[in-house]
Amino acid sequence: MANHSSAKKAIRQIAKRTAVNKTRNSRIKTFIKKVLSSITEETSEAAQAAFRKAQSEIARGVTKGIIKKNTAARKISRLAAKLKAKVTG
Repeated sequence: MANHSSAKKAIRQIAKRTAVNKTRNSRIKTFIKKVLSSITEETSEAAQAAFRKAQSEIARGVTKGIIKKNTAARKISRLAAKLKAKVTG
């Protein structure tokens, strides 16, 4: 256990940051799931709207340091490919 006040403060800060990051990561995953479900169930307009929201949320995750840039690009690319297959197919 930490004995110095600075170490105790660092522990508090880490706990706060972890909670915020978990919330943000969960939010990104939720938006991705909404896109995937709308692709299978709803109209292409609803799927495109969900994709735009998810794309924005994933990009925000990059700026906040939750996910890496290439990971975000990969996720967006795969969602776009699935959406394109739905719209054209």
